[in-house]
Amino acid sequence: DESSEATFCKYVIENPTFEMFNLGYPNSMYFYNDGGISNEVWDVLLYELLKGTSLEEQQQAFYQAHMSGDEATKQYYHEQYFPQTLAVLQTHVDYLVNELDDLSESSWRKTFRKDQHRHPRLPLILRHNNFVREIFELVQQNLDGMAS
Repeated sequence: DESSEATFCKYVIENPTFEMFNLGYPNSMYFYNDGGISNEVWDVLLYELLKGTSLEEQQQAFYQAHMSGDEATKQYYHEQYFPQTLAVLQTHVDYLVNELDDLSESSWRKTFRKDQHRHPRLPLILRHNNFVREIFELVQQNLDGMAS
C-alpha cells in the first residue's frame, strides 16, 4: 500500500538470538517514507556488530542498557561504533536499491512483455517494488548525508 508510512528494512539475520528479538528484530525494523530509520534498526545492527569475541563484553553491556532503559549508555555505544554501523547499513541499502532496480518494470517488460494473463499479479508486485525502492532511495540519501 503506497499510503503506508514505512516499510520493513529487509535486513535478514540468520539464526537471530533471543536478544535480537528483544532489540526489535525483525518486527520493528523500519525505514520511513521520509528517509528516517527506526531506532531498532540501529540497535540490532550495533548488537550484531558487537558480537565479535573481543567485543562480547561491550555487546552484553549494550544489551543490558537496552533492557534497563539506560539511553545514555546506549547512545555512548552508538556514538563509539557509528562509522561501522553506518557502513553496514549503507552496504545493505545500496545492495537492495540495486536489486530493486533489477526488478523494475523495464526489466520485467523485457522478460515477460507484461503478459498480464500469464502474470496477473505483476502490476501489484511492480507497484510494491517501486514503493519500496522509493523509500530505500530516501534512506540512501539520508545515510549519505550522515557519512559526509
